[in-house]
Amino acid sequence: MGEKSELESRNLPWVEKYRPQKLDDLISHKDIISTIGRFVKEERLPHLLFYGPPGTGKTTTILAVAKQIYAPKEFNSMVLELNASDDRGIGIVRDRILSFASTRTLFKSGFKLVILDEADAMTNDAQNALRRVIEKFTENTRFCIICNYLSKIIPALQSRCTRFRFGPLLPEQMKPRLQYVIEQEKLTVSEDGMDALVTLANGDMRRSLNILQSCSMAFDEVTEHTVYTCVGHPLRSDIEHIVKWMLNESFTEAYKNILEMQTAKGLALNDVLTEVHHYVHRIDFPMNVRIHLLEKMADVEHRLASGTSESIQLSSLVAAFQVARDLVAQEAN
Repeated sequence: MGEKSELESRNLPWVEKYRPQKLDDLISHKDIISTIGRFVKEERLPHLLFYGPPGTGKTTTILAVAKQIYAPKEFNSMVLELNASDDRGIGIVRDRILSFASTRTLFKSGFKLVILDEADAMTNDAQNALRRVIEKFTENTRFCIICNYLSKIIPALQSRCTRFRFGPLLPEQMKPRLQYVIEQEKLTVSEDGMDALVTLANGDMRRSLNILQSCSMAFDEVTEHTVYTCVGHPLRSDIEHIVKWMLNESFTEAYKNILEMQTAKGLALNDVLTEVHHYVHRIDFPMNVRIHLLEKMADVEHRLASGTSESIQLSSLVAAFQVARDLVAQEAN
């Protein structure tokens, strides 16, 4: 039995294998966690609404709360967890959620818990049906609604819950947790590799762990180069070359060089555009030149999102920089 569970944990994705099981294990949002911890201790848990970007600990927090409140044996009978992958139309709210919330458990004190993950995928009708259920069964059931976008939750539900915003994680919060996983998995990770993991994750802990796992499977050592190669993201040095070509080479030469680099490294123009956008803000352009570039890049991104040809949009991007170069030359004269 021990061997089997060890094998299962070895085959688990790291985001599940290293998911914190207790509130004390969570690495961020200390003020939110201490507030919820106090609610639990005093048995005064309100209805909760967690919102914020993915991978910031919303689901993990409520699951840790549930594990703290209920013993393993009663977890399944006291907690109903519904995800976006489950049907959560108006029928499910009136049927499954209603029947779960309305029945009391014999010989067990306390309340039941309904977790509605990714609730922004619920229809307005389902949300409207839910508000009555929440009101009616507050005595023996607590609801936790989790979503990425608060604006997609109807105001009537928002007002019935205590709201907590889970912001993106800071690099100094992510690094110790990544270090712990690296030690557990006995990986070789360089300093620039760690920085690359944190930079690409953009405050999403789940994303950083997924990149780390896939990179460690593909390469012996996790470095900045292997991380960027693994996710197909352009390296900083590549972006520097691209911007240098667009500002210094002729149109034909710049276009040819960038196209060759894209083909050789499998870079998507969208990723290149995003990185060049950051770069434009760092270059000391005159204000009218920067505005021109940002407008043109926004147009290119919009057209790419509409499904237009990458090669034509690349020539449009190069052309925008050629015009910017001429504007800079005019200003100098």
